[in-house]
Amino acid sequence: MKRPAKRLRVDFDVIEEWVAPQARILDLGCGDGTLLARLRERKATVGYGVEISINNILTCIEKDVAVLQGDLDTGLRDFEDASVDFVVLSQTLQATRYPHYLLREMLRVGREAIVTFPNVGHWQARFQLGLGGRMPRTLALPYSWYATPNIRLHTLQDFEALCRREAIEILERRVLDRRGHNGLLARLRPNLFGSTAMYRLQRGPGMTL
Repeated sequence: MKRPAKRLRVDFDVIEEWVAPQARILDLGCGDGTLLARLRERKATVGYGVEISINNILTCIEKDVAVLQGDLDTGLRDFEDASVDFVVLSQTLQATRYPHYLLREMLRVGREAIVTFPNVGHWQARFQLGLGGRMPRTLALPYSWYATPNIRLHTLQDFEALCRREAIEILERRVLDRRGHNGLLARLRPNLFGSTAMYRLQRGPGMTL
């Protein structure tokens, strides 16, 4: 799996809000461990991360964040069923080869899943592609097409259709604009004005593992 884009700090505030105090956390593609260290300090959580970059792993160790080296494209077979409360995948889903498989694995391992990703349906991306005829580059999607780690770009509607297909229940959705706010336009027309999409998920009634 290719290295994911750097996560926007705006999604950390919402993740912290959604995570229960003293919860058990698994952060997939945890980067330098900033989120896990923050949740440990502010919510007294117990957590560990999975990361592929050796440099990020060394930084996690410096922060006293427990981390395992692993490739998310191979799944979470090292983790037992229902072993944590929350599995977090922040700004990484679009960089995985098998998003549907990883989502199912997250809900096998965790009671809930928290997923955030850049919305390629945002008006700015549509404008660049539709009128400019070129792959979009935005604050949430900053890479040129030839250097991007993102291989599964999608919109809010795409993601929600996948959740329905996989019998994944959406507990909560938060859509942030380019400034990181859940503004009026992002609430009224999320797929058009939302730059960053955030979801709390759990297994739906018809989901089998």
